[in-house]
Amino acid sequence: MKPLIENMNAAHLEQVAALERQCFTMPWPLRSFQEEMSNTLARYYVMLMGDEVIAYGGFWHVLSEAHITNIAVRPEYQGMGYGSMLLAHMINQAHGMGIGWMTLEVRASNTAAKKLYSKHGFSEAGRRPRYYADNCEDAVIMTKEW
Repeated sequence: MKPLIENMNAAHLEQVAALERQCFTMPWPLRSFQEEMSNTLARYYVMLMGDEVIAYGGFWHVLSEAHITNIAVRPEYQGMGYGSMLLAHMINQAHGMGIGWMTLEVRASNTAAKKLYSKHGFSEAGRRPRYYADNCEDAVIMTKEW
């Protein structure tokens, strides 16, 4: 079965929040995703395998920038190219909206995510020291322009 990418809606929120808890040490609560649904700057997408959310990602469209907030893939689907497919979709959506560049923060220790972003043309633009509250880890700022 081939996965389908579509705009995230309220019907996806419970699965997205569960996926968030599986993938992140500081997960966003369900309430945050509910609020994002009414945020006019937010664009979120889910990857579905049948009715199951196997990945999601989103960004905020601010002026000419797309700031990636989160990308997550269910652990049992990681390493299969689904994160790459979802990121490519998000880049294409942003480009189609007339956005000129994307940015994000990623944990300095998250080698897999940094490799994924680099594969899609993102490069390191700086650091935010002690950015993550759970362990004071630095965030690496990555950007991509087109």
